[in-house]
Amino acid sequence: MSFADPFFWTALLKIIGVNVVLSGDNAVVIALAARSLPARQQKVAIRWGAGAAVVLRIVLTLFAVALLALPWLKLAGSALLLWIGVKLLVPGEGAEGVDSHDSLFMAIRTILVADLVMSLDNVIAVAAAAGGRWLLLGIGLAISIPLVIFGATLLVRVMERFPVVITVGAALIGFVAGEMAWEDRAIAAWTQAYPESAKYAVASLGAAVVVIVGQWLAQRAGRRALSAEHPAR
Repeated sequence: MSFADPFFWTALLKIIGVNVVLSGDNAVVIALAARSLPARQQKVAIRWGAGAAVVLRIVLTLFAVALLALPWLKLAGSALLLWIGVKLLVPGEGAEGVDSHDSLFMAIRTILVADLVMSLDNVIAVAAAAGGRWLLLGIGLAISIPLVIFGATLLVRVMERFPVVITVGAALIGFVAGEMAWEDRAIAAWTQAYPESAKYAVASLGAAVVVIVGQWLAQRAGRRALSAEHPAR
């Protein structure tokens, strides 16, 4: 793949986009786990915890890329990505349940465990966006991971101030899900009969499904919350 290829830059932007959008919770986890430490130890915990989490993320992503080369797994991963995209748009518990620690070791351990649990969505999305291209995956991770670590606070504030960023990110994940489903080897004999534009039509449908279903569920959750606050007499 050439650096002059427009597809290269499009795929790279997708990798960075999904990585940044899906890493907001992980950034919050790091901050929460270290919040009870002295200021000096906070920096150490964040540095070591984030560094170890990055290594863990890279290893998991490499495994995911290899597994997605198997038949049917891209279809399964696509369904998972659609659910992840919808979940982004529905208000949830977030990372408020993460315990803080006054021990440096315990804080780092909490960061690692929480990141392992929360990284599945990120790993699958990045692996799918890379499309099995190792060079593209490596460059995307090399650019986006430092961006997430050093820009975590800014990222969270931007999402809070401009919720449309989350909607765009969710739509991007749905788009990647549609592309991944189309490229599964198990249905290659069927998809090869259609032009390349059909893949992007399916990808666009995935984006639309995520936004429509996610917003509908978010509105329903909002109505339930309002009813709980003001029960009918």
